[in-house]
Amino acid sequence: MSKNDKLIKRFLRNPKDFVWNELVKILEIHGYNEMKTGKTSGSRVKFIDKSGNIIKTHKPHPQNIVKSYVILEIKEKLKLED
Repeated sequence: MSKNDKLIKRFLRNPKDFVWNELVKILEIHGYNEMKTGKTSGSRVKFIDKSGNIIKTHKPHPQNIVKSYVILEIKEKLKLED
């Protein structure tokens, strides 16, 4: 099993300790790239794929752990299931 497969499997379990960099990697695996807007994008972040689909979310702060509702929203948008 590859690192990406392990990360996807972990993501699908709705972990309480999933960090921002892991979420970005999940989106990259599914063809999304972070859109850079202005000098700094702040905590609001957009990801876009080649088809023009956009996923909007917020970077977690002050800690780096992604909220569980964000994981569920991303799963829904990516149409991922357990």
